This record gives sequence, C-alpha cells and structure tokens, in this order.
Amino acid sequence: MAHYPPYTSKYNPIEYRLFCHVTSACKGAVFTSLDVVKSLIDKTSTSKGLKVFSTIKNKVYATGRKVSENFKQNMKIVFDDYLGKWNYRAIPPSENLKLYSEYS
Repeated sequence: MAHYPPYTSKYNPIEYRLFCHVTSACKGAVFTSLDVVKSLIDKTSTSKGLKVFSTIKNKVYATGRKVSENFKQNMKIVFDDYLGKWNYRAIPPSENLKLYSEYS
C-alpha cells in the first residue's frame, strides 16, 4: 500500500501528469451514465503516448466489518525504505490467505 501524505496529491506523478488530460477529454460532455464517463476516460491520452485505462468496480463491499482483537499481532507489516511511514505491505498469516483473498 502506498499513500501520499495529506494535501500532497499534487506530487503524485501519475495524477499530476494525467489529470489535466482527463479534464480536457471530458470538457463539454454530459455525464449521463458511468459508461459515458468510462469511455471518455479510456479515450484519454497524452502527446507523449501515455494512455489511460479505467475500470468500474460494481462490487458491493461489506460495511461494518470488525477486525479481531489480535489483528495487529497476527498481521505482518513491512515498512518500505522510502517513506516508510506512508508506504508499507501488509502480509496476512498463511492460514488466513484464503479468507483475505475472498475480499480482494
């Protein structure tokens, strides 16, 4: 998981390079459905050849799920060398891999 600190999304290199092009591609369009938005975003590209791909997730996610009391003890968290406070990997215990894969 990689997170940018609060108020620093302007430094996200992907967002920074693409947002203006996505905005231009959607200029003047009426968003009547998700398909219209997706098609406009998918047609976006830059003069340097960078192309945008989008996916619509229709999955309904469960709300109010609780984690076990010993979640932090059982979940291995590996912090990256670069911005370790914000970038990390959560590695579930091997016996719970099936459980975690059901929710991804």
